[in-house]
Amino acid sequence: MFITFEGGEGTGKTTLIKDIAAILSLEHEVITTREPGGSMIAEAIRDIILNPKYKGVTPYTEALLLAASRAQHLDEIILPALKKNMIVLCDRYLDSSLAYQAYARDLGFDFILNINQYATYHMPTLTFYIDLDPKVGMSRISNRVKYDRLDQETVVFHQRVREGYQKIAHMYPNRIVTIDGTQTIDKIKRQIISKIQDTL
Repeated sequence: MFITFEGGEGTGKTTLIKDIAAILSLEHEVITTREPGGSMIAEAIRDIILNPKYKGVTPYTEALLLAASRAQHLDEIILPALKKNMIVLCDRYLDSSLAYQAYARDLGFDFILNINQYATYHMPTLTFYIDLDPKVGMSRISNRVKYDRLDQETVVFHQRVREGYQKIAHMYPNRIVTIDGTQTIDKIKRQIISKIQDTL
């Protein structure tokens, strides 16, 4: 099973994935990965996308680099794991490009879906979208070193990202499960585990 986790900054995805992987691995083979990145080449592309030292990365370049990283990640990590009947838990996937680049950066859903056509052939079984007010999410990571370019974006940009995610959740109701991000991590974790076990 291919399961993805989506949400804005400070929604606790990294912690959730780690804890959920530990629980599922008691009975299943589980692999955790992330986007952009997940493999050596994809991680190199991630650095270009997110490292503030690369100034002048345009929205279209950003979107195309993400699509390239995703294709590499699919071929190197995700598809081989699924062929081995493993559960793949991935921190972000195509929905992130739809929320951040298609919606928040105004590139449009059609453009993002076209350049990510390969990914559209390999969509997740389940996607958990952790919905949270960006002001709350950004306050949670206020002590984090502001390394990546997306962390450095304005609150208005992150509000647009949230709007994008909410629209995407309505577009794909059979796949995307919206979770209230104001709940405790333990409560969110229980809801996600329950849904995964029901689907399994």
